Amino acid sequence: MPLNLASSPAAAAAAKVCAGVRASPRHLLPRALDHQSRRVLSLSSSSSAGRAAGVRAMAAAEAGASTATQAKSSGVKQALISLSDKTDLAYLGNGLQALGFSIISTGGTASSLEAAGVNVTKVEQITNFPEMLDGRVKTLHPSVHGGILARRDQEHHLKALNEHGIGTFDVVVVNLYPFYNKVTSGVISFEDGIENIDIGGPTMIRAAAKNHKDVLVVVDHEDYPALLEYLQGKQDDQQFRKMLAWKAFQHVASYDSAVSEWLWKQSNKGDVFPPNFTVPLSLKSTLRYGENPHQKAAFYGDKSLSVVNAGGIATAIQHHGKEMSYNNYLDANAAWNCVSEFENPTCVVVKHTNPCGVASRQDILEAYRLAVKGDPVSAFGGIVAFNTTIDEDLAKEIREFRSPTDGQTRMFYEIVVAPGYTEKGLEILKGKSKTLRILEAKRSGKGMLSLRQVSGGWLAQESDDLTPEDITFTTVSKRAPQDSELSDAKFAWLCVKHVKSNAIVIAKNNCMLGMGSGQPNRLESLRIAFRKAGEEAKGAALASDAFFPFAWNDAVEEACQNGIGVIAEPSGSMRDGDAVDCCNKYGVSLLFTGVRHFRH
Repeated sequence: MPLNLASSPAAAAAAKVCAGVRASPRHLLPRALDHQSRRVLSLSSSSSAGRAAGVRAMAAAEAGASTATQAKSSGVKQALISLSDKTDLAYLGNGLQALGFSIISTGGTASSLEAAGVNVTKVEQITNFPEMLDGRVKTLHPSVHGGILARRDQEHHLKALNEHGIGTFDVVVVNLYPFYNKVTSGVISFEDGIENIDIGGPTMIRAAAKNHKDVLVVVDHEDYPALLEYLQGKQDDQQFRKMLAWKAFQHVASYDSAVSEWLWKQSNKGDVFPPNFTVPLSLKSTLRYGENPHQKAAFYGDKSLSVVNAGGIATAIQHHGKEMSYNNYLDANAAWNCVSEFENPTCVVVKHTNPCGVASRQDILEAYRLAVKGDPVSAFGGIVAFNTTIDEDLAKEIREFRSPTDGQTRMFYEIVVAPGYTEKGLEILKGKSKTLRILEAKRSGKGMLSLRQVSGGWLAQESDDLTPEDITFTTVSKRAPQDSELSDAKFAWLCVKHVKSNAIVIAKNNCMLGMGSGQPNRLESLRIAFRKAGEEAKGAALASDAFFPFAWNDAVEEACQNGIGVIAEPSGSMRDGDAVDCCNKYGVSLLFTGVRHFRH
């Protein structure tokens, strides 16, 4: 910007006047200073009108400089304030004024402060330079940044300020253009998105945060009370200053991550994995403990643009119950992701992130009973999820339902999650237990990037969004499945997708009868599933998350011997022919899906 100012005699004169101006603002101001700079640049015209305008501008600047000089000589501290979000601005301005601060501000912020009865000095009176380039240049000026960055314990810094007539800023209060809200509010043009990228604001915030020993920087209106309380005190608490500086840098980092994410998507339509990216996380709550009581834990919300309005457990509303724990979040997430896969009214019961009961019925009460019946022992103390609104009748059934194991013990659950509740349904469900966590969630979005941490790095992959409608179930056996068997196979396939590998699911009539999970040996998972399904397994469908490595004397033959009607597996084994021969021997339908569903 100084190079631009020196491009003509008038501009050089304006720059010289600006150099003699001193300002001492105390809060962060991102935008208005740049606007004034634009106007001064426009004075570079060599015409007589331009020269006359330049004289008038310099006269006004001298008046402002005089005001600033008076404030400096009298030892009055100054606060610089420039805000897009003006929440509690009047409270802040009046509070600072009551503490004897002179307030420097810009544009709409200055107007709002004046309307609240606060005396304000316009920032152009400090810079002697009007904003320019449609507001792109306002605060990028030595009279602003020199006053922010100068160290008060360095004599040569203060000498330099004095030589140029620049005063120090003690408080800087700034928040940024609402880029995040703009680009997530709907369709926005590329040009409009670019214009909502703040430049002056982040620059001032970073400058003030770097010099936090001498400058208090505030980016969050919730910190205004703490700021005013701190300023009323007589001790200089450097820890408070450091915390504000940390928050300021984090604020800018999150802002920049949103800009970076948006620009990547604008310029790389087909590439899912950028060479570098940042995930902005925001603390939502500290948890009682982690996966185990000796581990500390916290829950963070993802502020990435890609997950805005994506739904899921992270944005769920808790209507009732004990605070969520680390394991509660994991289990609730597993239950919600599973039940969200189904279009028909469905109930899913989860224990330790594995679905132990799944049933779909037009009568959701029947679906609930069948889901619990699938494994009532595991369901006790588990998570129950529905993809339909919980009304009065369903709430009563959840509250009063007795365990199928003895017909007497009332079922206990950690969490109930659903997309909505009627007023009466919620009231009844709250009466089941004081600790029962009742969550209301939006259906999880598709097309998300899935991240998982490993020591020293992260794995990233596309989310597994495939449904039975997205794939082809190819019959490779002599006997083709009946329509009901094919329907059962698709239901089992959708269930097994959410069971930990090695995973086997046995299902019939849109109801999971048994499942085996997490075994290193697929044959052992199969045996567990049959043990749970019992006699109902005869004529049912069996789905495997991956191919069976062998057929004879292995899982395929054992499944056939137990009366399974149809088997769905990905295929891909070198022994596929053996599996086909085995199914043909027992008259079982064998379907290849071509899709594997590992889940670790």
